[in-house]
Amino acid sequence: MAKKPLQVVKNLDLTRYAGRWYEIASFPSFFQPKDGTDTRATYTLNDDGTVHVLNETWSKGKRVYIEGTAYKADPKSDEAKLKVKFYVPPFLPVIPVVGDYWVVFVDEEYRVAVVGQPSRRYLWILSRTNELDEETYNQLVEKANEEGYDVSKLHKTPQTNPPPESPEVPKDDTKGSWFKSLLGK
Repeated sequence: MAKKPLQVVKNLDLTRYAGRWYEIASFPSFFQPKDGTDTRATYTLNDDGTVHVLNETWSKGKRVYIEGTAYKADPKSDEAKLKVKFYVPPFLPVIPVVGDYWVVFVDEEYRVAVVGQPSRRYLWILSRTNELDEETYNQLVEKANEEGYDVSKLHKTPQTNPPPESPEVPKDDTKGSWFKSLLGK
């Protein structure tokens, strides 16, 4: 039986969506460190209408990050279907890697969101805070389930309180550590 098309948010306000989002839970993926904690994304609007993306996590006590650009897949559409482009390896950006970033749900206050992509292989539950009460979390999981995601694959992301701040991390952090973490190094 074919899955229904993934429903996404209409008329997403990128100005309100910009800022920091904490990963509360996600499907494990090959492109994120398996032992990552305090995972978060920071979105900043660019003058050209694109969005600067900074994804961060902490792995083995070190900050691991990658930067990219998000943009509307179809600039004429009102649907929250974005593309995100990263370059690999990050320390020598030569190969563009583009993925789908579809906002499946965002609440009216832009405090929580469910993000996925059409194949339903990847899913993220995001919050403006690094903690989310169980009732809200369960509501977001149910939204994902309603959209055809196998929510049994969700893993909660460990978050510390207070969350680490980027300036406090050691100076030896490099963009390359994100790529190296994928290789198990």
